[in-house]
Amino acid sequence: MSENNIPVNEEVKTPVSFIEQIIIDDLEAGKNGGRIHTRFPPEPNGYLHIGHAKAICLNFGMAQKYGGKCNLRFDDTNPVKEDVEYVDSIKEDIRWLGFDWEDREYYASDYFGELFEYAVDLIKRGLAYVDDQSAEIIAEQKGTPTKAGEESPYRNRPIEENLDLFYRMNEGEFDEGSRVLRVKIDMASPNMHMRDPIIYRILKKEHHRTGDKWNVYPMYDFAHGECDYYEGITHSLCTLEFEVHRPLYDWLVEHLKSDDYRPRQIEFNRLNLTYTVMSKRRLLELVQEERVKGWDDPRMPTLCGLRRRGYTPESIKKFIDMIGYTKVEAINDVTLLEHAVRDDLNIKAPRVFGVLNPVKVVITNYPDDMVEELELINNPEDESMGSRKVHFCKEVYIEREDFMEDPPNKFFRLAPGREVRLKGAYIVKCDSFKRNKRGEIKEIYCTYDKETKSGNEQSGRRVKGTLHWVSARHAVDAEVRLYDRLFKHENPLEDKETDFREFLNPDSLEILEGCKIEPWLADAKPLEKFQFQRMGYFCVDYDSTPDKPVFNRTISLKDTWAKINK
Repeated sequence: MSENNIPVNEEVKTPVSFIEQIIIDDLEAGKNGGRIHTRFPPEPNGYLHIGHAKAICLNFGMAQKYGGKCNLRFDDTNPVKEDVEYVDSIKEDIRWLGFDWEDREYYASDYFGELFEYAVDLIKRGLAYVDDQSAEIIAEQKGTPTKAGEESPYRNRPIEENLDLFYRMNEGEFDEGSRVLRVKIDMASPNMHMRDPIIYRILKKEHHRTGDKWNVYPMYDFAHGECDYYEGITHSLCTLEFEVHRPLYDWLVEHLKSDDYRPRQIEFNRLNLTYTVMSKRRLLELVQEERVKGWDDPRMPTLCGLRRRGYTPESIKKFIDMIGYTKVEAINDVTLLEHAVRDDLNIKAPRVFGVLNPVKVVITNYPDDMVEELELINNPEDESMGSRKVHFCKEVYIEREDFMEDPPNKFFRLAPGREVRLKGAYIVKCDSFKRNKRGEIKEIYCTYDKETKSGNEQSGRRVKGTLHWVSARHAVDAEVRLYDRLFKHENPLEDKETDFREFLNPDSLEILEGCKIEPWLADAKPLEKFQFQRMGYFCVDYDSTPDKPVFNRTISLKDTWAKINK
């Protein structure tokens, strides 16, 4: 134990980020009475994406690690864009990642009364005024970073007049955009956010929680710090774009506080990914324009999309641990995320047989009516997963690409006169093949060596190629959706002159019908995950039924993107 009775162990002594070091120092100094209290404040105007997962893991993770608390507080200050649908989806995503806010579910709208009264107090203290100018004129008067702004002609309105106008704004007497409430700070400040920022605007929209009670709504910059203060937040962890907002955050808290306590805002870098757009506005456009099939389209970087594709919470958290938290903005290579999910599913996903582009193999010397049950290990990485029985008979399906009529020297799969092992079964040799009227390979004819059954080490036979397969008599047809990256460009928003939609990858989805799978997989439940041996990791889709199983490819076994784009 430390001098302040703070639990100390090796894990705590080795912080993974500068933020964690700040928390450790604050605990050791007894700051805030030894409390750690964070919050995650999403706007309910869209679905969460993997960038939000970074903030979730930090806020909930630090509170969890150091015996603190983390609030979930919805920033519902803009009724124009908010919806209960988004509130529900956000809660589902946080729980899916493995975090719990317990009974601490709050909304900025919980504090609308207090925020309004604080605004009134600022007016009474001569620190806020009603401005009748348009947003465009106010923006012009703010000047530039190198040129001081000019004061509004309404800046020195009498306090009583400001109070009267503000109350009437909330009573609905004025049109939207006709008046705003600004705080009086410094129109010459080098920080543009301190040049008499707007803290209230008129919005005559029904709120999803407060109905039509309010006609004025607080700006985020005004509500953020005050809500943190009301909830006793100790560490307000934000992304770097809020760094320039911090002086305003501190100014507003300073004029609100009644004791020595105040929350501290700390900024960290955002999560940016290659071949991805991390903007709720842009993602909403893709959904509304039906360029994707909803927020949970498996090509989307949303948490619900990643979940549907087969990503696990553990893989996302591992990826976030890998990239860490710094003060430097960077774009992370998506292959790191893909590595994380491969690594996680390698341990968790049972191995099964799934043939995506089937061609029939007839084993001519195998008895017509014989059916064997072969026992295969479900996952060599985890023996506790046990084994399963797989049927084997005279006719099986293999991948069409596993056969070549005239192969190159290093092709170790099936070809005329060549041998391969059917995994878990026998060595077979190709004797001949048949084409259909279109010239495609219709059937491949092989003979098997019954002494080479898997597990029979006495045969002494070895071959270089091993193929997966499915019994033709027992196979079930399935639909398989092969997902790839949504964009072709490494940074779709980098080129300001080109619409990001032009970089959409036309091959981001390929749907395969008539794939062959083991029969029991037809009853697999949505979001169950498997490794189709040699083909990649796959997840059962929500659309799947026993009559028509549907699988989404989560990720291939290896990174083939670099090869494809050479």
